[in-house]
Amino acid sequence: MALILERVILFIGIGWLVSLAGCGSDTPPLLETGKPTPRFSLHSLSNHTISFPDDLKNQVVAIRFWADWCPFCKSEMAAIEPVYKDLHSQGLEILAINVRQDQTTAMRFVQQLGVTYPALLDPDGEIARAYGVSGLPSTFFIDRQGRLVTRLLGEATPETFKEIVLPLLQTPTAPQHISQSQ
Repeated sequence: MALILERVILFIGIGWLVSLAGCGSDTPPLLETGKPTPRFSLHSLSNHTISFPDDLKNQVVAIRFWADWCPFCKSEMAAIEPVYKDLHSQGLEILAINVRQDQTTAMRFVQQLGVTYPALLDPDGEIARAYGVSGLPSTFFIDRQGRLVTRLLGEATPETFKEIVLPLLQTPTAPQHISQSQ
């Protein structure tokens, strides 16, 4: 039974990736390290609008793309919660962008995990396409100047997360925090 469920989840995931990628010349170019990343404004789970990078100037930002059906998203989101709590006051912000799911589904998932970093909704996958997301979870690490430092496809351990983020936080500046309400 577990094998059947895994295959169903894999099939759904492959279908999602095909629909996310689309076809033809609408595929965005791969984001370049050291360059600014796409701007966006998305609603949080409590219907607040968060605009990136405007609302997060001078912060180190990890933009995470996820969905509740993703087998690695659950464990990773829970595992990086302590990293967020430890480093948020130093200027780390994590934006967890749910891709192509409704607010109720995303809210239930986030509440079940007890995640406190902002969760945003990308209902049609437009932002995920702009970032060239090809699988979930995907995380983009952005420095205080809004430039892409690196990206990770797949699950990141808290240790890997810290290894990437800690040097970026060493750049002195006064962070502007966004509301913690989901």
